[in-house]
Amino acid sequence: MIWHRLSAWNTGGEGIHSPRLFYLVRHILYDTNRLYAWEDIERRREAMLRAPKLVHIEDYGTGINREELVSHIAKKSVMRASDAQRLSRVLNYMSGTEYVPERRRPLRIVELGTSLGLTTAYLASVNSANEVVTFEGSAEVGMMAELNWQKLGLQRIRLIRGNIDETLPKYITQLSKQGETIDFVLMDANHTGEATLRYWDMLRPLLNGDSMVVLDDIRYSRDMYMAWKQIGQDDRVTSTLDLGQMGVVLVYPPLIKRHYRLRM
Repeated sequence: MIWHRLSAWNTGGEGIHSPRLFYLVRHILYDTNRLYAWEDIERRREAMLRAPKLVHIEDYGTGINREELVSHIAKKSVMRASDAQRLSRVLNYMSGTEYVPERRRPLRIVELGTSLGLTTAYLASVNSANEVVTFEGSAEVGMMAELNWQKLGLQRIRLIRGNIDETLPKYITQLSKQGETIDFVLMDANHTGEATLRYWDMLRPLLNGDSMVVLDDIRYSRDMYMAWKQIGQDDRVTSTLDLGQMGVVLVYPPLIKRHYRLRM
């Protein structure tokens, strides 16, 4: 992370030649304006940080099940507010005609790793017409997420419980048969390089020319960072944005292949 801060740009988008990419960086990623729904979501975060409830966690990544306090999950396993809000601004942009002028349909958003559903709430609160499908391995954690969405009045969220290695292929097969694609993916589940690459290989065929994939915790381990670098070399990928904590993958064909490090 220190090397990233020393080597990353902080130019507000200067030096990026694609108009779409420049706008995304300058006016969306570096934007600091708050959207109306964020205060309610952050109140739910505060409630989770104080929650004394103990939940059972089925951890399919490590294979070790355990009991954990909701407050501990909220503190260590939920995406920080600034990053979730950045994704919310990105989806707000993607939902409008500025991103794809000819788009006339809601976005299909896929999240791997629901946790307490707070990041999901940020993804879903942008546009009630968008479809959010989120995957969570732990049943009790998923129940806490659903409670949060109920409190926030969010309805167009589909939670798929179970081992993502089993549930994601079924979902992808279903979409493929219907000829559907995915517009936005947040990968924040099993933080190993092997799992990250496996999920990428599953999702890759369903990405369209305007899709965006965001990987959280790309510097979680050397293994995870190498997976991020390998995805950037994929033939479908046209540009990547390294934001330090997160990595953004673009498959927009007109872009010249280039990898940017940005200081956020």
